[in-house]
Amino acid sequence: MWPELHKLLSDNQIDEFDKKFSDKLMEFMQGEKLDVAFKSSFNRIYLPLSKWVDSKHSSTPLIIGINGAQGSGKSTLSQLLKLILEQLFNKAVLHLSIDDLYLSREHRFNLANTIHPLLKVRGVPGTHNVDLAIQILDDIKKLNKSAIKLPVFNKAIDDLLPEDQWETISLNVDIVLFEGWCVGAKPEALESLTEPLNKLEEIEDADACWRTYVNKQLAGKYQELFSHIDYLVMLKVPDMESVFEWRNLQEDKLKQKNENSEHTMTAQQLERFIMHFERITRQCLREMPDRADVLLDIDKEHQITRIRVQ
Repeated sequence: MWPELHKLLSDNQIDEFDKKFSDKLMEFMQGEKLDVAFKSSFNRIYLPLSKWVDSKHSSTPLIIGINGAQGSGKSTLSQLLKLILEQLFNKAVLHLSIDDLYLSREHRFNLANTIHPLLKVRGVPGTHNVDLAIQILDDIKKLNKSAIKLPVFNKAIDDLLPEDQWETISLNVDIVLFEGWCVGAKPEALESLTEPLNKLEEIEDADACWRTYVNKQLAGKYQELFSHIDYLVMLKVPDMESVFEWRNLQEDKLKQKNENSEHTMTAQQLERFIMHFERITRQCLREMPDRADVLLDIDKEHQITRIRVQ
């Protein structure tokens, strides 16, 4: 099913790593509220994939891009890969999400006032600090500095924290796991933007101004940012219906964790929210599988059924 990855580890190595990592895995599963069925994925998916990432690292920092639609599990994948690579392969790993790189609330509201109201909503290309993201990856790859500051975005207040509250890390980084729903995405042809594909575009972007701006941003600085990626991993969801279902499950978990439901969404609000990302998500599902270095196929039960390696 995935011979390239399977050959990287002998049965004895798998058994050894399984025993060494058993307690950490159980701790991780409890923290993420994963059921016992997830444990079987460790030997089958996550350990071979971690070994593959480790095999690609040499003397210079390695940047792995991880793309996945909302609710696909890219954060869980990134966090577990980081843990395995650190604990079993002795690598220094930075987990960097594109969600860490949003523009400030003030900046986004300025874009909303001058370009289009939909730019108030964080997430689409044009709402991230791409220049800062490029600088961070440049500094890591070129070892420009002894330490760098990573922005901290607080979703509860929908804003960046002040710079004196940002995280400082040393540049002793072997591997960066750079994940996000649009990481590695390509822009669409301009003629594809003419017709709206959902109610949000039809009603709130009738003149295609918003989606044209987003596509232009994706075609510009975002491609420079994504050029820093050495290898691209894609979590391929089966369809957009699954995206809504799984993102809704995430929202339910968030409601269980927080008594204050002010920052959670109803099903109707969530449906509208996902429409902001539908166009680029569909574009990724169409064209990214043919160029991703590693493709993780996810079925309707939210299980990774196979790994394909280019």
